[in-house]
Amino acid sequence: MSTQASPSTPELSPGPRFALDGRVCVLANRWGTRRLVGLFFGVISRLGDGMFWYALMTVMALLGGHRGLLAAVHMAATGLAALLLYRLLKRWTRRPRPYRVCPGVTAHVPPLDEFSFPSGHTLQAVSFSIVALAWYPSLAPLLLPFTTLVAASRVILGLHYPSDVAAAIAIGSGLGTASLWLASSPI
Repeated sequence: MSTQASPSTPELSPGPRFALDGRVCVLANRWGTRRLVGLFFGVISRLGDGMFWYALMTVMALLGGHRGLLAAVHMAATGLAALLLYRLLKRWTRRPRPYRVCPGVTAHVPPLDEFSFPSGHTLQAVSFSIVALAWYPSLAPLLLPFTTLVAASRVILGLHYPSDVAAAIAIGSGLGTASLWLASSPI
């Protein structure tokens, strides 16, 4: 999908505070117009839709015994909290996606929802990674690069501003850490 802002779409006037955000978004999105770059990050983004995480939770539950099942349930509960939180934030902030308002930004894949802030893919990836790594630190060489690529893909594909991704990293970190604290607290 290549969707570009139409002439009737209102101009983005983010002010000086967000000018860098828009410029970085345009530059990253232009890099994504290269065929192989766009295809690569499109696949990463699609895996970040949930397929990768659901597969990881399934493998943990099937191969990890009781510990793996607990880790998968912990990830699923954290993921549900992340889903509810980012949907609430998107409805509250209603920030338009960059390809809708930023001249020169094209959506290279279709978005899953209407609004931009925060990046749900990034929020989920960060919170899932924090929980998974608490249970299985040996997964770091797989999860850290994948999570980084998911976050980058959202800007490169024209679906999010860098600030959407940065906020999602902070929120996902807080959520993942809070879920670890809650899981370790006596009931």
